[in-house]
Amino acid sequence: QVQLVESGGGLVQAGGSLRLSCAASGIIFRIYTMGWYRQAPGKQRELVATITSGGSTNYADSVKGRFTISRDNAKNTVYLQMNSLKPEDTAVYYCNADRTAPFGNQINYWGQGTQVTVSS
Repeated sequence: QVQLVESGGGLVQAGGSLRLSCAASGIIFRIYTMGWYRQAPGKQRELVATITSGGSTNYADSVKGRFTISRDNAKNTVYLQMNSLKPEDTAVYYCNADRTAPFGNQINYWGQGTQVTVSS
């Protein structure tokens, strides 16, 4: 019922750009904080960027100034524009939807991920 589907990953040379998209269905998209996370082999999943329902953004220090997260509530889609890519950005990128329901029940959904590979 709930689906988050990422797209836009691929192979790019260092210094290049990619735009990731995450299309959500089965949730009231506009009330969720949306986020992008990434995981490289042998490493923990880490936060890349988040955007709240009100449009506030947060970025990991490693991507600040290079990546931009945005959302289009009419399309139920969140984007991650990635510029000036570096080899250390290589990872599987995951889309996340998050909210806290009444009584503190945490509601959290994940996409399947899309591979981003940056060559030197």
